[in-house]
Amino acid sequence: MREIVDRLQSRGAESLNDKELLAVVLAESLGDDRAVELAEELMTAAGESVARLVDYDVARLRMLCGLGRMRALRLKAVKECGRRLAAADVEHHDIISSEADVVRIMEPHLADLQHEECWALYLASSGRLLERMRISQGGVQATVVDCKLIVKRALELLAVQIVLVHNHPSGSATPSEQDRSLTERVADAARLFDMRLLDHVIVARGSSYSFRGMGLLG
Repeated sequence: MREIVDRLQSRGAESLNDKELLAVVLAESLGDDRAVELAEELMTAAGESVARLVDYDVARLRMLCGLGRMRALRLKAVKECGRRLAAADVEHHDIISSEADVVRIMEPHLADLQHEECWALYLASSGRLLERMRISQGGVQATVVDCKLIVKRALELLAVQIVLVHNHPSGSATPSEQDRSLTERVADAARLFDMRLLDHVIVARGSSYSFRGMGLLG
């Protein structure tokens, strides 16, 4: 363990492999060599994937290799730190010109949720992001969206373009009939005020769906 810590201090975290980084997170002291063994055992149990490991719930983590409650909670805290850092990083990239930009900005917020949330992104004519606002959240399969609320906030911001984005906890980004109906209703409402629904993007883990990209928005 000391050799890993010395290398971390002298050469930086990028010099450590996944197991060594995991050992640092799990270690209780500089001499905690059990943390190195534990990191190897955990990585084997998770198929050599740190991402899969930290995605386990606390109960399952505690059962792995005698991990214990505090270390399990520490791994969940590491995951949340990573999510927040990823979300903060996108704040510096505030021009939306494609589905990829929407996914990059919103995936850190939506991909791991177990319920649906719908957000509106409000844009200037240049594509600059003026604001993003959660407009509803619901259950596993659906959420209720108020079109008037979406347009009202756009008028307050003097936005000229709107992007809808919501997640599918099921893992499939394929739109439902409700998703199609919502897209039509918001597009019609925006048009009344000389605004444009630029896109409606559905985010699922590892995939996405763009109404504009599929030719469903003019």
